[in-house]
Amino acid sequence: MKATINDVAKHAGVSIKTVSRVINNEPSVRQLTREKVQAAVDELNYQPNLSARNLAGTKSFSITYVYDNPNAYYVIDMQEGILSACRQQGFELLIHPCDAKNANIADEVVNMVKHSRTAGLILTPPFSEMPEFVKRMTELDVKVVRIMSGDIAPDELTPCVMVNDREAAQTITQHLIDLGHKKIGFLAGDAEHMSTIERYKGYRRALKANDIAFDKRLVVEGEYSFESGVQGAKQLMSASSADDITPTAVFSCNDEIAAGALFAARLMNIAIPEQLSIAGFENSPFSRQTWPKLTTADQPNKEIAQDAANLLIAQVRKQESKTTTSQYIPQLVVRDSTSA
Repeated sequence: MKATINDVAKHAGVSIKTVSRVINNEPSVRQLTREKVQAAVDELNYQPNLSARNLAGTKSFSITYVYDNPNAYYVIDMQEGILSACRQQGFELLIHPCDAKNANIADEVVNMVKHSRTAGLILTPPFSEMPEFVKRMTELDVKVVRIMSGDIAPDELTPCVMVNDREAAQTITQHLIDLGHKKIGFLAGDAEHMSTIERYKGYRRALKANDIAFDKRLVVEGEYSFESGVQGAKQLMSASSADDITPTAVFSCNDEIAAGALFAARLMNIAIPEQLSIAGFENSPFSRQTWPKLTTADQPNKEIAQDAANLLIAQVRKQESKTTTSQYIPQLVVRDSTSA
């Protein structure tokens, strides 16, 4: 028969309430007692019914991930990272994909919160970068943690996990410059995402630091998609040679765009990297599934998501956290898609 919380309490020689505190990872339990209860849980293979626990008590043991992102790899990494933290801390995860462009999106999420008994929200771009939306969420009886692009939090509305896209983009662009490239194209992602703006700033900063004149004709607006990369690369590489703006290297705002650019180059019989160097961003599976494999910046999305979830759960439990803001700087990964 399946072990119950009563069985665990009897086996460990403690009260049911103490077992509950250990399972909920509450800080007010002595380490020796915690180890004794955990040993009983492991020996009896006890698995708490989290859904029943949510319904039975006044305290919620679930958090919700709210997102609108076309990049499936990003979403999967985020879900896996958050789930890892939830499993370790005895929480459940609710997934709420939605349309950030919906005029009534704030009302939609507010209604979801009121009916789901969630204890907190993790917001990723573009929701985390919409101040009015965030303010609506903070007015609810839930905790909120945001994952955002930048080096410092823009306000004190909620705890944040920051991703320093600007510095990473500058490093990628500098890598291309160090290889001898001066005409470097920039394929942008969605304009409403702060990551696009920050990566563009890093690109510009690297050009300026090396006294390379900025040419806006080398910048192509787009979206975080493979198709956008295809169209952007075609636009850049189809420029008239008389205009003297054909790039020898391209910095793409993510790996999906870079993979599209590489595909377009193939269609145009442009050798990679001999005639054109291409770099991406994020180190998603796209960067390793292309040939040649893409130079990129390793953005540890699972780790970022796990950090955000642990920060949120600490807020829910009113545990003191050493910091309410953490920062990640994606690191350059050099592969075969870039050369002199």
